[in-house]
Amino acid sequence: MMEQLIAGAREGVEARRRDLPQADLESRLSARAEDRPFNEALVRPGLSLIAEFKRRSPSAGQLAPEEIDLAAQVSAYERGGAAALSVLTDEPHFGGSLADLRAARAACDLPIIRKDFIVEPYQLYEAAVHGADAVLLIVAALDDDDLRALHQEARAIDLDCLVEVHDEAELERALEAGAEVIGINNRNLDDMSVDIATTFELMPDVPAGKTVVAESGISGRAEIEELDRVGVDAVLIGGALMEAADPEAKVRELTGPDEGTREHLV
Repeated sequence: MMEQLIAGAREGVEARRRDLPQADLESRLSARAEDRPFNEALVRPGLSLIAEFKRRSPSAGQLAPEEIDLAAQVSAYERGGAAALSVLTDEPHFGGSLADLRAARAACDLPIIRKDFIVEPYQLYEAAVHGADAVLLIVAALDDDDLRALHQEARAIDLDCLVEVHDEAELERALEAGAEVIGINNRNLDDMSVDIATTFELMPDVPAGKTVVAESGISGRAEIEELDRVGVDAVLIGGALMEAADPEAKVRELTGPDEGTREHLV
């Protein structure tokens, strides 16, 4: 599955680069909208929620009707108390697009991460120009040199990075690349199985001072409270929000105050 996703990402980059060279993207950086610090949104008091917009996924299939109102969905996330927004831009497997990124930027004031299979510097400039404040870098999709180079290039153009890992070896590689924000994905991208225990197992190996985001397999307060107790800083939730009849209410349910958490979920 990972090989297919990476191959598809590279093909997409080549097609877009033929239509719009990287030099043209770089020339547009000066007109980029005001930065919304993504990393800062994850470390305010309490456990932060990154609310995700995605139309479908390889594991869950179609999550929302094709005619879903993106602006209404992300505005509901913001009203509900989400700290940041994740937007899928992969088209073949998730039904996303850069147009979704632009629309989300226009519809809310939350910092936004472009979630995609980033394998080329070209995609970093796309992300910046189309409204992202951060990008996802998946350790399993990159060798050490590419991971380090993409991380450095992203930071050079004021994009924050969420560096995603799934096991101890990937965590070590992420730390060696200089990652400050670690995403622990509970989903195994080889077989698509999900086990939230992955986060609990890796947390002791994350050095103090790093920001930790738990991803996948989180849909209710019970999981969030457990993650909060072990020191996770933020959670990224997509499917449960996309399938909710009232996404604003669902966000409030997930972010509401609860005795027993560090302070409250924000």
